[in-house]
Amino acid sequence: SCSRAKDVTMPAKLPVNFFSTRSPVIDLFRGQLDYADQLRQDSEIVLYFFYAPWCGQSIAAREEIERVARRLSDQVLFVAVNCWWNQGKCRKQKHFFYFPVIHLYHRSFGPIEYKGPMSAVYIEKFVRRVMTPLLYISSRSKLLDFLSNYEPGVVGFFEFNASPQPPGYLTFFTSALHSLKKDYLGTIRFGVVTDKRVAEEISLVHSGSVYLHRHANTSLIYPKDVMNFTAENIYKWALENREMLIRWLRPHGGKSLLLNNELKKGPALLIFIPYNPLAEIHPLLDEITKVALEYHKCNKSQAAEADLQHLGDSDSPAFDSSVTDAHLKFSETFPIAKYPCCNTVVLPQWHSISRTHNVCELCVNQTLGVKPNKVHVPHCNFLDIEAALDSFYLQEHTFFQVISNTIECSNFLSFYSPFSYYTACCRTVNRHFLSFISSEKTIFQTPKVAFSSHGKKDNTQFSIPHIEDRNCFIPDLNISSTNITGLSCRTNKTLNLYLLDSNLFWIYAERLGASRSTHLKEFAAIVDLKEEVHYVLDQNQSLVGPALENFIKNFSVLYSPLKRHLVDDPSVHFHEEHVVTEVTTNTFHKTVFLSAKNVLLLYYAQWCGFCASLNHIFIQLARLLPPDSFTVARIDVTRNDLPWEFMTDRLPTILLFPHQRKEQSVKFPEDFSVNLPNLLKFILHHSSSSSSEPCTKECLHKESVLQQGHISHLEREIQKLRSEISALHQAHDQLEAQLFEARREEQRLQQQKHTLEKQHKTLQIHSEQLQATYDQKNQELLEMAEKLQELADASENLLKENALLRILVASRGGKLQSKDEIKEPLQSEQTLSEDNDISLSTATAASEEKRIDNIDAIETEHSTGNRTE
Repeated sequence: SCSRAKDVTMPAKLPVNFFSTRSPVIDLFRGQLDYADQLRQDSEIVLYFFYAPWCGQSIAAREEIERVARRLSDQVLFVAVNCWWNQGKCRKQKHFFYFPVIHLYHRSFGPIEYKGPMSAVYIEKFVRRVMTPLLYISSRSKLLDFLSNYEPGVVGFFEFNASPQPPGYLTFFTSALHSLKKDYLGTIRFGVVTDKRVAEEISLVHSGSVYLHRHANTSLIYPKDVMNFTAENIYKWALENREMLIRWLRPHGGKSLLLNNELKKGPALLIFIPYNPLAEIHPLLDEITKVALEYHKCNKSQAAEADLQHLGDSDSPAFDSSVTDAHLKFSETFPIAKYPCCNTVVLPQWHSISRTHNVCELCVNQTLGVKPNKVHVPHCNFLDIEAALDSFYLQEHTFFQVISNTIECSNFLSFYSPFSYYTACCRTVNRHFLSFISSEKTIFQTPKVAFSSHGKKDNTQFSIPHIEDRNCFIPDLNISSTNITGLSCRTNKTLNLYLLDSNLFWIYAERLGASRSTHLKEFAAIVDLKEEVHYVLDQNQSLVGPALENFIKNFSVLYSPLKRHLVDDPSVHFHEEHVVTEVTTNTFHKTVFLSAKNVLLLYYAQWCGFCASLNHIFIQLARLLPPDSFTVARIDVTRNDLPWEFMTDRLPTILLFPHQRKEQSVKFPEDFSVNLPNLLKFILHHSSSSSSEPCTKECLHKESVLQQGHISHLEREIQKLRSEISALHQAHDQLEAQLFEARREEQRLQQQKHTLEKQHKTLQIHSEQLQATYDQKNQELLEMAEKLQELADASENLLKENALLRILVASRGGKLQSKDEIKEPLQSEQTLSEDNDISLSTATAASEEKRIDNIDAIETEHSTGNRTE
């Protein structure tokens, strides 16, 4: 019988250096974790780089770690440990689920795991944060710089006059390290103030006090009387009470719910900017921070005012003064803006091919007309707005066909109150530029207004602008130069602001609609997951504060003028020789709705195997149908966005858009098989003729030829089906015969199986009998071996006794001989005593003879036993 060969395992190769020998990184390529711990005892800051030599990400991160090590090797100890070799201690003690892993230690505190991007600048920034977790704030200007940052700031006041380390300082220092350990992004910044005069600027009087700065809400001081002053408690308190105006998103590249969890919170403004963490100044980030502060400044916080003033120190003072003067001048000359209650209305396009809209600002006014008393309207009444909209839509034709680059306003009286009237200010705007004001220069220019009230000219020189710029002219709201102040609290469409580094995550921007060929990687998009829409800021505009403000305001209004962005497939190249048209997002409307043909559209996806099997059917169908009346097309739904009314949850899906009823698309029945005859019947039944004129003889002839062609094609298809059916019958008969043979073979194998089972049982019984006989014989052999062992022991004892007896006999013979020699000289002297001793001698001799006889008998028996053995 053949036995299975044993598995042969090749031992792993010995590890080699992962880093160069000239690298400042100490490479423990054999996983010597104990030696790494010894090295850590002698250094203040240590970075561990755990890697696997085969891991592509570890190989890619190796160069980044070396760059950081070259810059910080004099301050930080860099140790790389191979945690994959099975003989190393690192592999035995550590159990990582991914590689590489970076751990940092600040003396005895650690490990602090780094989970950010594997880029040199980000790693160096994090290492420097671990080296100096507290930022020393020595002056009032540095304090303002620290507090005006978009990230939450925690400031501790400690006087170093009394002792080298004031009480609580080490605890505060450790809390900063705890923050880095819990949050690798380092969103909470920690600073320390030692000057009492600087500390008084933020109301810190006593040494050991901790202050949490917040921009839009009241700042807090750590409650020592309620919570214990521990590092963990300080960090938890700061984390629970922090205020996040802007969040950084850094997806790690694997499967993650990071984006999904953030987008589920509500509409999100995603801003992609090139970011260098090591740069000292970030002008674009400061501008975005300024917009975020204005957007979230709901309660006129003094802290937010101070932060905005500090951020705006670099702006032109002449421009600020002009803004203020324009505000005052406009508020004085246009009293309608004192108590605004307005709503934005976007009128439909005046023509289907037009790319412009009429946008009107409808306001309720109670400042003109005869009235008994002054009416104060501190809040906008929903009923007033509803009544104004009713009156406006009744006179919509007045504003529908107006095409003007200037703002035109009209007054009409309310139908409900003689003391109020309505004002509608309209302007024609381009679809790609839905803000009335394009720059700071045009904001304060005096608009040319054709102002009328039911045919009566009004000489008023100013009008209410669009909602994006209305706040500039409302002094009651106390709004600064940025005109989105507190908008997050005045709309139900509050945005969450997120930042992404375009150097690392530009692929996300491209998926949202950013250009692939742009050199300046700046992009902004609003994603509303609930409404399943997203909007893109025009990339022709610079990503600056005013552009972001207009983008936010256009989204926040009730009737948003923003156009939904649909992602197009950039990989599609159109060729005229293709019989099946490939449709994308940009060509969907033109190919389907503007075409004067019947359009059959297939929805497919690259991963759909059944969709690919329909390609040859659609190619045949496109060749059969007349090209002047029918278009066969398809669209990849995974790479192109569609309007929601044309979306589908099942693939493949086939829709027919008749020529004269494009809005009444027909879906191919799901219970019908997708083949050429069924598709032809479906098309002929639901399609419409491309011409409404009566058919001539030539038309009838063409139609008859087409019908004959269809009939002949169907006959050929039927003949093919019949031949396929006959082939299937033959295959069925062959399969039946093979099944019969298989059943016979199965029966024979069953009989052999029963026979083998009987033989197996017989052999098993015989085996049991042999085993019993074997056990019995084995027991008998053991007993015989014990007896033979006893005989051998007895023989050995007898041999010993025989040798002893021989020695005794020899000694006895010697004594008798010596006695005979002594008897001869003394015979004369013993004559008298012979008679007395005769009897004694005789007895002694007799006894000696008996002893000799016994000895001889024993020797004879021993020799006999030896022969028997």
